[in-house]
Amino acid sequence: MNNLRQEFIAFSVETGVLKFGQFTTKAGRLSPYFFNAGLFHDGATLGQLAQFYAQTLLDSGVEFDMLFGPAYKGITLASSTAVALAGKGRNTSYAYNRKEAKDHGEGGTIVGARLQGKVVIVDDVISAGTSVRESVTMIRAAGAEPAAVLIALDRMERSGKDGALSENSAVQEVAREFGIPVISIANLDDLFAYLSGASADAELGQHKDAVAAYRTRYGV
Repeated sequence: MNNLRQEFIAFSVETGVLKFGQFTTKAGRLSPYFFNAGLFHDGATLGQLAQFYAQTLLDSGVEFDMLFGPAYKGITLASSTAVALAGKGRNTSYAYNRKEAKDHGEGGTIVGARLQGKVVIVDDVISAGTSVRESVTMIRAAGAEPAAVLIALDRMERSGKDGALSENSAVQEVAREFGIPVISIANLDDLFAYLSGASADAELGQHKDAVAAYRTRYGV
């Protein structure tokens, strides 16, 4: 696990964004951990989060011209990542969508820069992949090209219901369906390595077995 990934997991734990216990996921699974990016809700933590997004994107080597943030969480993530990229010497534009079209002023559903060139979709996680599919449709409709999806955490879970689990995770299915990479700041393997490593204290270490069992059951 490289330092950036390790630092991001530690940062998420320290800010309470990544919690351990028993949580019911959107898929109805009982998960031993929960990641809620909505808790990055003050200037300091959002600024640090944007640094992780920006550096991860730059390190990926993906060629891009602009960012796109799907409503709602993606709006803040894309805009703050654009600010962080500018601070690193890469000034790039961004856009986001409205849930409902506006019929006055600038009109339409897209706000910000005109969608053009190679576009990176910025979001928190991929669950069912719905927001990515909607984003790809909007980007292509504008004549632009989706270049990658950038997310905070890849849960690395097989999609589908118990008894009918897919061989692939939602992230893998999105990458395969659209032929674009999905880049994550960190993933489930990084989380497990964090719990297993010296950086995890005794209180955190007690969750390692539960995460391992969950990964065995649902992991890809």
